[in-house]
Amino acid sequence: MSPVTAGALQLLALISALALAYRPLGDHMARVYSSEKHYRPEKWICRAVGANPSAQMRWPAYLRAVLAFSAVSVLFLYALQRFQGVLPGSLGFVSIDPDQAFNTAASFVANTNWQSYYGEQAMGHVVQTGGLAVQNFVSAAVGMAVAVALVRGFSRSRTGELGNFWADLVRGTVRILLPISVVGAVVLVACGVLQNFSGIHEVGQFTGGTQQWNGGAVASQEVIKELGTNGGGYFNANSAHPFENPTPFSNLFEIFLILLIPFALTRTFGRMTGNLRQGYTLLATMAAIWIGFTALMMWTEFTHHGPALELAGGAMEGKETRFGIGGSSIFAVATTLTSTGAVNSFHSSYTGFGGGITMLGMQLGEIAPGGVGSGLYGMLIMAVVAVFIAGLMVGRTPEYLGRKIGTRQIKLAACYILITPALVLCFTAVALALPTPADSMTNSGAHGFSEILYAYTSGANNNGSAFAGLNADTQWFNTTIGIAMLLGRFLPIVFVLALAGSLAEQRPVPDTAGTLRTDKPLFAGLLAGTILIITGLTYFPALALGPLAEGLAS
Repeated sequence: MSPVTAGALQLLALISALALAYRPLGDHMARVYSSEKHYRPEKWICRAVGANPSAQMRWPAYLRAVLAFSAVSVLFLYALQRFQGVLPGSLGFVSIDPDQAFNTAASFVANTNWQSYYGEQAMGHVVQTGGLAVQNFVSAAVGMAVAVALVRGFSRSRTGELGNFWADLVRGTVRILLPISVVGAVVLVACGVLQNFSGIHEVGQFTGGTQQWNGGAVASQEVIKELGTNGGGYFNANSAHPFENPTPFSNLFEIFLILLIPFALTRTFGRMTGNLRQGYTLLATMAAIWIGFTALMMWTEFTHHGPALELAGGAMEGKETRFGIGGSSIFAVATTLTSTGAVNSFHSSYTGFGGGITMLGMQLGEIAPGGVGSGLYGMLIMAVVAVFIAGLMVGRTPEYLGRKIGTRQIKLAACYILITPALVLCFTAVALALPTPADSMTNSGAHGFSEILYAYTSGANNNGSAFAGLNADTQWFNTTIGIAMLLGRFLPIVFVLALAGSLAEQRPVPDTAGTLRTDKPLFAGLLAGTILIITGLTYFPALALGPLAEGLAS
């Protein structure tokens, strides 16, 4: 079987598995967030934080709860790292430096999981399991809660109430993420992923010495790393490490976990709004972009010219032979079109155009299908903009799901869209203008520029993957990328919840003969075009200086 055929079959198997899980999972999540019943453990958790899970919140109260919970999470995770040296189960590792502790705390709470440290050489069992793995669950649940709040904004009328953040947070964790993670961890252990609390072992003879390996609760962290679109690896090599991702089957299963909830949330959206066709339209848009990016990535990596590459069957540099170009390309697109950031290959070693595809996937806003929760609310924001553009073309007030899109709504959507590019481009420009940050670049020219552009794109878009050529463990990058991650996560949430509140206060508008049908293929095409055009206009100059210039020169 040729590598191209193997890659195509993997893609078909993945699509089939996602299609089978789409309806039951989407309906289950709709029931979870629509239920008025609180399980006893959920009541205990809410009582422990002093919250009433039955109380309804308007958008300012919902936002305050999100920010308060996240702020406490940052402080707790920062303190845990700073005191690691005196904690049991630290494997003898010292406490983390202040700038790196801030960067890591911001990263995992923001669902980014950017890592400027070697996991197996810096973090002990307590920090890995009690700190980082916990944030993998709750940061994903925060994103899902915000998405559900926006869905309620479309489904409710003449009220500003969006539900209860604490109930949504606990339900998302207990009823959705935990059960899937338990089953998924068992599957990964069966594939050969580690799951223990062993210490550091010296094994083998390598050039006259020994190599140190440490164990850990890897499978349980790996599953929520992918399922929650987090991405932070237990080991520095991330999902390229055989202890995290040992076989081609585990590789495909991890990609399945990455895409599972983001795609299924479109079904949840359709079910909660009472219009399944609207959910299918969003699904079709997401799927078309994802499949298109995957096909383009496989084409660039399989057909890149050069005798060495032709003999190897494609661009194999930086890729694991057990996954090949097909498995690596599918993984790279899945992780950068979501907010995952996990890698099973080094994106810096991809062809110029291949590296540009990974970067463009993040710059789209990671909405195809996007992160857990963040993908759905990002796509809904783009749908609002697409409806507004259509309204301008036909000269009538735009409407979406029976809600008028007026001045306030489009201003909030515009702020959401503009905040991330502003962070990426401004931080990149400052880093390149100053003398010290450029010293961290491994490469010069267009590829070196791409290293820094990729780092801030990954941080501000809450992705977390790295180009693997930039030394980001400096005070400058730890601090500035940490700030970019926090602002890139929580400022958009402010605009999402404000938009949700404004929509929930409206009286539904009945459809007329002039109403744009937003559940048809025409609107899906308009939505996809809006996404690509806005991203192209925003990032094309920067991409032209980096991956495009490198690709054209190779």
